[in-house]
Amino acid sequence: MAKKKVTEDESSRNELSAQINAELDKAIDDLTLFDDDLMSKVFDGNIEATELLLQIILERKDVKVVRVKGQVELKSPYPGGRNIKLDIDAVDENGVEFDVEVQRNTKGSHIRRPRFHQSMMDSRLLKKNQDFKELKDTYVIFICQHDKFKENRPIYHVDKIIRETGKAFDDGAHIIYVNGKYRGEDDFGKLAHDFNCKKADNIYFKPLADGVRHFKETEKGRDAMCESFTKLADKVADERAEQTKVDIVKSLMKNMKWTLDQALTASGIQGKERAIIAKQLQK
Repeated sequence: MAKKKVTEDESSRNELSAQINAELDKAIDDLTLFDDDLMSKVFDGNIEATELLLQIILERKDVKVVRVKGQVELKSPYPGGRNIKLDIDAVDENGVEFDVEVQRNTKGSHIRRPRFHQSMMDSRLLKKNQDFKELKDTYVIFICQHDKFKENRPIYHVDKIIRETGKAFDDGAHIIYVNGKYRGEDDFGKLAHDFNCKKADNIYFKPLADGVRHFKETEKGRDAMCESFTKLADKVADERAEQTKVDIVKSLMKNMKWTLDQALTASGIQGKERAIIAKQLQK
């Protein structure tokens, strides 16, 4: 039977597909634990790795994690309120909750952000009429690729004190920043090194190395990373397409002196999408 002739269009599509796959492979190869896509997958359901991480950061060997999940979304109870997504959400045997975030840039690690994360976590920890003293401790931990406070310390604990007495005000809310640039010979230095590694073979701590190796070097793991990248690309594309439509409507209203209704109708925007874009333009 004669082979099917490959058309020029099919050849172009195949070539483009190969280029996209090559770019995707490179992107996965370049990931480190400072990329939340990889980090959240490595720690998702991984009790051993999470215990190791928290034991190093808290400098305690008695931390026992009972559950951990990656990319946990906490939604605002208010319409139009800001939602957050925790890179790692873990709970220990005493009910203490941990939010662990990785950050490459200073903007994402702004000092007011832990306050917001903590408020979103706290609001879910008490049931109706439950006494405030029963509120469990929470930890918000930022592992930064940069030295947040530029003091060359491996770790920074942000504690509350009573100004007039200098005594600690222990309300159970803990904020910690980890310096990902620190390069000591201690566990903090090794942890910072491991979070910067692209290759599993270069990672000191075995639970971290095993997790990175799975998602970067096994077929099943790489498929999961590819799926994650594809979903992210689709989300970005949808957001950009929606923003383009918003810009078109705004332009028509400005240049043609049209009402919002006229601009939406002329743009062919209907139904739910019409309501969403109209709401955005009212901000």
